Amino acid sequence: QVQLVESGGGVVQAGGSLRLSCAASGRTFSNNVMAWFRQAPGKEREFVAAITWRNNSTYYADSVKGRFAISGDNAKTTVFLQMNSLQPEDTAVYYCAGRNGMGYGVKPYQYEHWGQGTQVTVSS
Repeated sequence: QVQLVESGGGVVQAGGSLRLSCAASGRTFSNNVMAWFRQAPGKEREFVAAITWRNNSTYYADSVKGRFAISGDNAKTTVFLQMNSLQPEDTAVYYCAGRNGMGYGVKPYQYEHWGQGTQVTVSS
């Protein structure tokens, strides 16, 4: 079992920054890929970024490239999402996800472990 807990959400003005954290516990050795998804009201849950622990490769949705950065700690139990140049369209609940497979995925069903989410609100 893998448990994920997100933190760091809040309210920020457009152009500002936030850093999200996701702490993993339990059988973390089976958590080979971690990712961030987000879901705005009335919208589908969408992929934001992922990191593969095997080689620390990172992947980003086109909508956040150049603005967001995903990283992890040395223990490979915590993942971060540094969000810069935030815009109102970034407003959503951000979810941390874990995947047992070795490769990353961009669809929610490809991830087995999920946190409860943290709200990010960007005001205009």
